[in-house]
Amino acid sequence: MLKRFILNTLSSFVGTWLAVMLFGVVAFLVIIGIGVKLGSSSASSGVSKHSILTLDLQGVIDEREAAITPDYTMLLNRGIDRPQTLDVISKALREAAVNKNIDALYIKCGIVSASPATLDAIRNEVMEFKKSGKKVYAYGDVMMSGAYYVASTADSIFINPYGSVEMSGLSSTSLYMKGLFDKIGISWQVVKVGTFKSAVEPYTMDSMSEPARAQLDTLFGNMWGYMRERICENRKKLTPAKIDSLINVVSITFAPVEDAVSSGLVDKAVYERTMNSRLASLVKKDKKDLKFVSPEDLVEENSFSVAPGGKNQIAVIYATGEIVDGSSSGIDYNKLVPVITDLADNDKVKGLVLRVNSPGGSAFGSDQIGEALDYFQSKGKPLAVSMGDYAASGGYWISCGADVIYADPLTITGSIGIFGLIPNGEVLLEKIGVNPQFAGTNPQANFPTLFKPMDERQLAVVQKNVERGYDRFINRVAKGRKMSTERVRQIAEGRVWDAIKAKQIGLVDNLGGLQDAIDWTAKKASVDGNYSLSIYPELKPSFWNLIADGGAFEKMAAEMMNQGSFTDFTIEYLRRYLGREHIQALMPDFKVGF
Repeated sequence: MLKRFILNTLSSFVGTWLAVMLFGVVAFLVIIGIGVKLGSSSASSGVSKHSILTLDLQGVIDEREAAITPDYTMLLNRGIDRPQTLDVISKALREAAVNKNIDALYIKCGIVSASPATLDAIRNEVMEFKKSGKKVYAYGDVMMSGAYYVASTADSIFINPYGSVEMSGLSSTSLYMKGLFDKIGISWQVVKVGTFKSAVEPYTMDSMSEPARAQLDTLFGNMWGYMRERICENRKKLTPAKIDSLINVVSITFAPVEDAVSSGLVDKAVYERTMNSRLASLVKKDKKDLKFVSPEDLVEENSFSVAPGGKNQIAVIYATGEIVDGSSSGIDYNKLVPVITDLADNDKVKGLVLRVNSPGGSAFGSDQIGEALDYFQSKGKPLAVSMGDYAASGGYWISCGADVIYADPLTITGSIGIFGLIPNGEVLLEKIGVNPQFAGTNPQANFPTLFKPMDERQLAVVQKNVERGYDRFINRVAKGRKMSTERVRQIAEGRVWDAIKAKQIGLVDNLGGLQDAIDWTAKKASVDGNYSLSIYPELKPSFWNLIADGGAFEKMAAEMMNQGSFTDFTIEYLRRYLGREHIQALMPDFKVGF
């Protein structure tokens, strides 16, 4: 007993000591990280003369900055990743155009994950930057289509001699899963309005319907036509037909780099190590004295710092993601509606820009947001919509009542339609030997249920409900866009449109970006040149935003991990501990030595 008592006491002591030690290590790392972050921010606040803004087209590009969800294993693996954002890139390019210390722009092409509309917005900002007279160089080891689209604005495009221009046009892949569901015993009951409302097809069909294929062919054809024309505006040796020939005949993705050079896609094949010499010559500096500045370094204000203030405010609300109820991601209408109504009642807010980047979602939620926006307009304040990558279905529902709608030419919008998709697992239950039994006070007490299919009467009831929702959608579009309901029905049917075509048929007013919508709103509210921006939802950075992307912090962590066995053990233990679930049934972590 005494021996067990001593062992338990010692183990408790050691456990407590380890916990305190580990907490201390975390605190030490975080404090150092914050110090490095603040120090680097301070050091970068002044941009050296003859600096070069570097746009790294690599990884994900989000709409705006968001609070980082802590990933402890990422922290202990030498840093925390922070995606680039369109708003920071746009601000940086505008600042660089007027900043006398920025001499040029260097676009580094990689594997970038962003939609055509986001890349087009960046491309437009680069074109505006070029009006300053400053040069733009681009380089890539491998140039994917999206990165190349932006890089095509450059005065000179360089590529690795063993690289490639991976260009193949626009396409999408949808997995049709009816065969899978048939095998496992699940069927789907569909109620919808709209010939082109094809979101249900992957669940209920083996292959794409003709209407679905037709609308995608038209959509992609229009978008690709626009992108080809834009590329050719800057690459004078190219024509739209020649670009298609390079894709279809030459198979440029797999062709030698010499073909990309001779065709005019790029200017010269060089190794990346030579780019510093070229850039040094461009800004008239010695290669060793080159100063590169990232968009984040150049833009002192980030999204978090734009807080409400001032007498004349133009509010910008970001509505990004699916329209949902109670989710931490997407557009939670329960949270967004009070924000809109508060802004309507705030006398300091003179106008509102709704930045929509949403494929839609809940019809009920869309209606609640739409009604709140109507209330805002009832106060006599202007409302503009700026469409991002998508503003379709529910995303268009919340957009259509605005006083003016701006969209990027490559925005996907429309999809005016509604559907319901109800699963039926009766066959699956039979296969696994489950026999549900029902009891209730009324024949329809268990309607709807996942355990048996709806009968004809029940399907008719649900279909009628969907049709009422569709009529409500149609009437809202007709009122907002000042069209007849007959006209709206002609262009609705769940069909998606590119923004250029959407402008032609009246779903969009102007082609332009977020800043265009802000400028219009300020002018309409008679505060042009005398207003402040307030950004919503008001995002607060997480603790981890303070130490994200700390290059010096990453180096420090790497050095600490190489200092010796004790440090290695501590860091590794901490990495595993923080990466686990809170409750564990686990043997003590130790190493056996002889």
